[in-house]
Amino acid sequence: MEVLILNGLFNNEGNEFGNVKISDDVVAIIAGIAATEIEGVAGMSGGITGGIADILGMKNMSKGVKVEVGDKQAAIDLYIIVEYGTKIKELGEKIQENVKKSVETMTGLEVVEVNVNVQGVNIVKNTDVEEEPRVK
Repeated sequence: MEVLILNGLFNNEGNEFGNVKISDDVVAIIAGIAATEIEGVAGMSGGITGGIADILGMKNMSKGVKVEVGDKQAAIDLYIIVEYGTKIKELGEKIQENVKKSVETMTGLEVVEVNVNVQGVNIVKNTDVEEEPRVK
């Protein structure tokens, strides 16, 4: 897995000192962590491969994140599960803001899109209340 390649000294223009290439995986991990920092996000939706990784005990920080990274710009798609009762529009705006800020600060890339896709709602059952048995 390619993480980060540094050739020569760091220079934003990528001229005589070399260049910096930031892997899609690195941007996806930063975006995933930034999204889950926001209160109201129950988790990321990762499909079948994410479920298998969870069963095996592995934590995939880029689960539910799709990125396109160019030389100077990045576009990010997030697939999230929200907590029941959360105002989705406000949550989406907070996620967009935090992801954009985090990725731009850490990578120097310009984030041109952060698309938030709500894939589900997490409903927490109240386990304190005992249910009456159906049959006596």
